[in-house]
Amino acid sequence: MDQLFVQLMPLFLIFGVFYFLLIRPQQRRVKEHKAMVSAIQRGDKILTSGGMKGKVVRVINDFDIEVEISQGVNVVIVKSTVSEVEATQPAK
Repeated sequence: MDQLFVQLMPLFLIFGVFYFLLIRPQQRRVKEHKAMVSAIQRGDKILTSGGMKGKVVRVINDFDIEVEISQGVNVVIVKSTVSEVEATQPAK
């Protein structure tokens, strides 16, 4: 029995290291991203994961937003592709 425990101990240690160094930080980043995406509102300046910058014109639903990328040029993008909210301005 002691020999089995000694043989399995390195596996438990490896799992513990992976959990604390890889899994937990990734879960935290996902949670922060989800909170950021759900807080997007009209007037926010955003950066998408594709590198496109724009200003949120309207929030269509829980998944889509309309973004103005140039004056008079609006596109509909998926909210989850937003990688950063650069500035928040109050909607008029």
